[in-house]
Amino acid sequence: MRILSGIQPTGDKHLGNLIGALRHYATNQHLGEAFYFIADLHALTLLPDPTELRRATLSTSAMVLAAGVDPERATLFVQSHVAPEHAQMAWVLQCVANMGELNRMTQFKDKTEGKKDGGSVGLFTYPVLQAADIVLYDADHVPVGHDQKQHLELSRNLAQRFNNRYGADTLVVPKPLIAEVGGRVRDLQDPAKKMSTSTGSEKGTVWITDEPAAVLKKFRSAVTDTGNEVRYDPEAKPGIANLLELMHVATGTEISDLEAEFGSGGYGHFKTAAGEAMVAYLEPIRERYLELVGDEAELERILKQGAARAREVAGATLERAIAKTGLLLG
Repeated sequence: MRILSGIQPTGDKHLGNLIGALRHYATNQHLGEAFYFIADLHALTLLPDPTELRRATLSTSAMVLAAGVDPERATLFVQSHVAPEHAQMAWVLQCVANMGELNRMTQFKDKTEGKKDGGSVGLFTYPVLQAADIVLYDADHVPVGHDQKQHLELSRNLAQRFNNRYGADTLVVPKPLIAEVGGRVRDLQDPAKKMSTSTGSEKGTVWITDEPAAVLKKFRSAVTDTGNEVRYDPEAKPGIANLLELMHVATGTEISDLEAEFGSGGYGHFKTAAGEAMVAYLEPIRERYLELVGDEAELERILKQGAARAREVAGATLERAIAKTGLLLG
């Protein structure tokens, strides 16, 4: 099995990034051959400050490693370090994509709402680049959050369409890996919203680098629901359900067992216990991150090593696909 996933270097990372994606990177690297990349080409659609983009790229790389990815077991690289292959495959897939399906991408609609110019061309076509990212590595499975399912479905459609036109089995059609519990972390102050770098509340967003006291304070002030029973019911009790999912991830205890332990003890006691559990869960990750981010030379060495391996695989896939289209190989 080959697994691939990418993460954008857009700001610091929070619990949603860790629980929805990064922790699965560490687990999934043992399922087969894993490729993980820092999606800096995608980040350009937001026109970030160049200095900040470089900082965030190294910082995100450190966070992936701190979350448990072993660079000797998994391939970690920066997308732009394999830019020729990604860009060429994206162009090939753009030629089999159509305007209608890209117009239906909900994230593009959300990000361009209210913009007079309609958004950048890069923002419009980045789902195709995302598809290219995936098929270049013959990925069988792609860990995705719930809000990325539509993009993966597009990737599947484009790979199948290419194969139908140019030859069956030229490109691997990927399948999703989605964690049902803890797959979508909610804002602690507004459980109707997901925890987010751009739209989340300050008090409701728990950053992986938060000091322990700050983490505990945010959990203790988390918005809950009516009543005082600690019960898992995402519809009627979204705040409590979110905290139960977070505590399940932090402790490994089944949600049913957490319900039995905290069910009638009141919200205050439960929120404190959930916060303390999350502090203990985050502390080794935070410490490892601070160690890694302070050694830029080592980070760059790991990324260079990963890029060399990534180019081998991506180059072979691109050559296979290019040959099928009738373009002359250089």
